[in-house]
Amino acid sequence: MKLFAAAAIAAIFCLSACGGGGGSGPAVTPPSGGGGPPATTGPVWTQGVYATASTFKNRCAVVRTGVDIEGNGFPDVAGSTLEEKFWLRSWTNETYLWNTEVPDLNPALYGSAIEYFNLLKTSAITPSGKPKDDFHFSQPTTEYLEQRNSVPTASYGASFAVLSATPPRLVRVEYTEPGSPAAEIVSGTPALRRGTRILSVDGVDLVNGGSSQAQLDTLNNGLFPATAGESHTFVVQDPGAATTRTVTLRSVNLATRPVNRVSILDTPTGRVGYVLLTTFSPFSTEIELYDAFTSFNGQNVTDVVLDLRYNGGGLLAVASQLGYMVAGPARTNGQTFELLRFNAAAGSFNPVTGQFNGPVPFYNEGLGFSLTSGIPLPTLNLGRVFVLTTGATCSASEAVVNGLRGIDVEVILIGDTTCGKPFGFYPTDNCGTTYYTIQFQGVNDKGFGDYADGFVPNNSSAAFGVRAPGCAAQDDYNNELGDAAEGLLAAALQYRADGTCPTATFSVAAAARRQVGGGLAIQTSGLTPLQQAISNNRDIRMPGGRTSVR
Repeated sequence: MKLFAAAAIAAIFCLSACGGGGGSGPAVTPPSGGGGPPATTGPVWTQGVYATASTFKNRCAVVRTGVDIEGNGFPDVAGSTLEEKFWLRSWTNETYLWNTEVPDLNPALYGSAIEYFNLLKTSAITPSGKPKDDFHFSQPTTEYLEQRNSVPTASYGASFAVLSATPPRLVRVEYTEPGSPAAEIVSGTPALRRGTRILSVDGVDLVNGGSSQAQLDTLNNGLFPATAGESHTFVVQDPGAATTRTVTLRSVNLATRPVNRVSILDTPTGRVGYVLLTTFSPFSTEIELYDAFTSFNGQNVTDVVLDLRYNGGGLLAVASQLGYMVAGPARTNGQTFELLRFNAAAGSFNPVTGQFNGPVPFYNEGLGFSLTSGIPLPTLNLGRVFVLTTGATCSASEAVVNGLRGIDVEVILIGDTTCGKPFGFYPTDNCGTTYYTIQFQGVNDKGFGDYADGFVPNNSSAAFGVRAPGCAAQDDYNNELGDAAEGLLAAALQYRADGTCPTATFSVAAAARRQVGGGLAIQTSGLTPLQQAISNNRDIRMPGGRTSVR
């Protein structure tokens, strides 16, 4: 299943939001009720006049006392719901990326703070028709802190692709974690392997069954166990196999291994390094990438394929290190990997932190996440790189593509359109609710960051997205990742050899989202929407509270 690594307090989460469009904010009709605005005491709204957000910060209708689960005392003082809404109004005006596209609504006309917050966003759309801001939300701060401080997730160590959630359902294994229950060898065969189809769970037919809520619960609970130690039985069918087999798996608490596999492929025109990177987490990504590129250096690799097809994001600084390890010092020295762009009124400062908004460079040494600070990073000094992508390639993964394109490294995309997440936000608590609103856009050394409809291989039939050299190719599930015959990798090797693409082109993302027939739908992952947002984050933390700027 997809694994969830909780983010830390300074994390900045990338959104499912989009650039483009424009115009003014939505025309919002105040709630009906007659008689004009209710009588209030406290701040008074004047169109276009904003007090500083700090005037109303932590002035709460309900005052929290004591400490939170991290041991921090609550900052609340006695206030009112009206002051909470005035804080949202000023905070949005100061920090929202598209603050000039938000209507200035009288806080007194709206009931709750959350009701008011839901209106404080742009109504513009992207060229493809998606909302420019389609991930604007809030949650109780207690839930946010619980998720941020969670332990490793219960899992079998298998990532499932739910290609059809309704009957006839189709669920296949994307990959397994090394050393996990899913990868355990039983009678000479891995418990699960890439492409394995799940046919039933604990006796319930997954393909066409699950017609009652109880059966649906059995399917969901078996695919996505809630706790370690659960045992579930599956009937499965491996790619190319005519028969089925039965597998019993027991869940364990498991953290994702960022570099899932590394290999070197011999070709007539040189050696090609391959690395499957599933996350830019703070735990071991840094040292695992260091080890992978050190091995590439020692074995005369002349090209590298970065398999980011399932990488939803993570630490921006480690993404920068990866960019350096590909491109080397001559191309990256003095260049910007990514600069956070805030609203026009912010100028040269971060409106959330108040600090100078310096660029994130291409880091050329260990930063202390999992590799000793100051250790020089290995590099291949390449002028091009092949990147395998799908709609799950998000955030910091897209920053690698954009950052390298910003210094004229040729990035060759193989696969499907990326998710399109150049935006992010700082989760902010006020009076017991944590709010998420888009506050920045990441841009490269050339000042470009307008890829809210994703990056797309050049020969794709997709109508929208930023085009890059490369080929549309299928995530085929019939060969192991890293196998030269696997669809995306085979297309990369073909393009490398002669500059051509496979004959068939299609939209893999559209196929993966298909819903066939009726009936009850199973879950598509073990993550809540918020957990998915957190796992697809653009995180600018640095060890020891340092800033991620020059």
